[in-house]
Amino acid sequence: MSTLINKVLSTRAGYGLTVLRIFVGVIFAAHGSQKLFGMFGGYGIAGTAQYMESIGLAPGHLMAILAGGTEFFAGLALIIGLLVRPAALGLTFLSLVAIFSVHIHNGLFLANNGYEFALALLGGSIAVLIEGAGKLSADRAITG
Repeated sequence: MSTLINKVLSTRAGYGLTVLRIFVGVIFAAHGSQKLFGMFGGYGIAGTAQYMESIGLAPGHLMAILAGGTEFFAGLALIIGLLVRPAALGLTFLSLVAIFSVHIHNGLFLANNGYEFALALLGGSIAVLIEGAGKLSADRAITG
């Protein structure tokens, strides 16, 4: 197996990171399904695009597809443990954009639409990015 592929798929983490990865993946996949499909009370692509435009992320339609697609598909990747480092990198970037474009001016606390929830998801994404998928993952099965 090539060195790059081995670095991307390798993991030194145990079961704890497996649990973290799955829970963070479920949250991101659910948020992505709100943006893409309107599930769980979401607004779908059209509503998300309108919101993205209103906060200055244009073109709104493209931004809605990129944000929703990253959340949904990278969230699924985290759940099954496949290609988690690239998925976590995308989710890290997405979380930073959410923090600095939507939440930062509201302070830390979620009650004021602050960035604490996005910060927690950012921390989980960075942990997965650094440590890999954990013991129970498709990445570990592939690398042996």
